[in-house]
Amino acid sequence: MEAEGVDAKTRLSLRNYHISEEYGFALPRPLVKLPPYFQPWMDIAGRVSDLISTHSLRSSVHQLPLLDTDSLQSHGELRLAHLALSVITMGYVWQEGEQEPVKVLPQNLAVPYWNVSQKLGLPPILTHADAVLANWRKRDPDGPMDIENLELVYSIPGGDSARGFFLVTLMVELAAVPGLKAIPEVIRGVVAGDVAVVTRALEVVSQAIDSMKEALKLMHSYVDPLVFYGIMRIFLSGWKDNPTLAEGLVYEGVKDEPLEFSGGSAAQSSLLHCLDELLGIKHKEKSGAFLIRMRSYMPPSHRHFIEDISTSPSLRDFVLKQADGSLTQAYDHCVDRLVALRSYHINIVSCFISVPAARAKRLRCGGSAPPQDQDLVKRAPTALEERGTGGSEIMSFLKEVRDKSKKVIISSFEINKP
Repeated sequence: MEAEGVDAKTRLSLRNYHISEEYGFALPRPLVKLPPYFQPWMDIAGRVSDLISTHSLRSSVHQLPLLDTDSLQSHGELRLAHLALSVITMGYVWQEGEQEPVKVLPQNLAVPYWNVSQKLGLPPILTHADAVLANWRKRDPDGPMDIENLELVYSIPGGDSARGFFLVTLMVELAAVPGLKAIPEVIRGVVAGDVAVVTRALEVVSQAIDSMKEALKLMHSYVDPLVFYGIMRIFLSGWKDNPTLAEGLVYEGVKDEPLEFSGGSAAQSSLLHCLDELLGIKHKEKSGAFLIRMRSYMPPSHRHFIEDISTSPSLRDFVLKQADGSLTQAYDHCVDRLVALRSYHINIVSCFISVPAARAKRLRCGGSAPPQDQDLVKRAPTALEERGTGGSEIMSFLKEVRDKSKKVIISSFEINKP
C-alpha cells in the first residue's frame, strides 16, 4: 500500500501528462502556420466554408500534391496539420450533404492524414482535440483569454455560430482548470489520509464544475440552434454508427477496406472522464462502452491521466471509511454539481438538437415555418435526428449517464438544488 501511495504521489502531476497549469487540456498557444512546404493544405483549410458554398472543395482537394509528412516533427506542427487535414476531410466527405457523401478519401489527402494521425495517436477524423483544444488564437496577443479576444484557426461552415460553438466549448475547458489542478491534491490527500486536504480540494473541484456550467450557458448567446442543427452538425458527424455511411470510409492508399470512426462528441473531452473516475462513477453497458471508446479520440497522454486516476486509491471508499461530516458533504456536493452540469447539458442538447429535429419532422409532414427556418431545417441530416454526432442515441445516453452519477451520493444530500 505504501509503494502504491508513493507512486501515486510521484506520477499524478499535470505536467507529466502534458496538461497545462494555465490551459488545462487545451493546447497552450497553438501554432497557426506550418512550414511553406505545407501551404497547399493551409490554403484549402482556410477556405473550407467558401469552397463548400461554391461546391468546389472536392475539386480543390483533387489538385492537392501528395505531401510527405516526415518533416513535421514538433507536437505543435503535428496538431496543426491534424486540424487542417481534419477540417478539409469533413468538408470533402459532406460537401453535398447526406444525399451525396463520398465513400473514398483520395490518396493525396488520406495518406498524409493517416501518417500524422499515427504520430499523434489520434484517429483520422475531426475530434474535440482538434476543433476545440488546438483551434484557437488570440486576436490581441496581449489581451485577455476571453471569447471576445479569441478566434478560430480553422472552421467548418456555420459562420459566427461555428466560431461560438467551438470557443464556448473552449471556455468550458478553461473554466475547469482549477478543478483539474485539484484532482492530484485530492488523490495525494487520500493517500496520506489527510481529511482536511481532501475536503479543501473537493471544494475547489465543486467550484470549477459550477464555473463549467456558467461557461456552457454562453452557448445561448453565441450559437444559433438552427444554424448548429441545419448547417454545422453534418460536418461534425463521422462514419461509425451513421446510417448515411454505414460501411465507413475508405482511406485510399492506407487500407483497402472501409474504416469506421465516430464524429466529434462532448464525450471526447477528458474533463468529465476525470471527474467520473475521481468520484467513483462507473458507467456500464452501452453508455460505459461508448465512453471508453471515446477515450481513443483523446491525446494519449490525457487518456493516461484518466486511467491513472482510475487506478488511484478510491476517494469514495476513503470518504465512507472516514465518516467525517464535512468530508462527506464536500464529496456529495461535488457529485451534486456534476449532476447539475449534466442536467444543464441535457437542456442544451434539447434546445440545439431535439427542438430543431421536431421542427424538421413537422416540415417533412407538411407543417409550416418561416422561410429561413425551412431552409436550415430541411438541409439537416435526417440520419442524425435521434443521434449525436459521435453516433450515440443522444438523449437516452445523456440521461443514463446523469442518473448513474446520482447513485454515488453518500448522504441524503438534496440533488440539484439551485
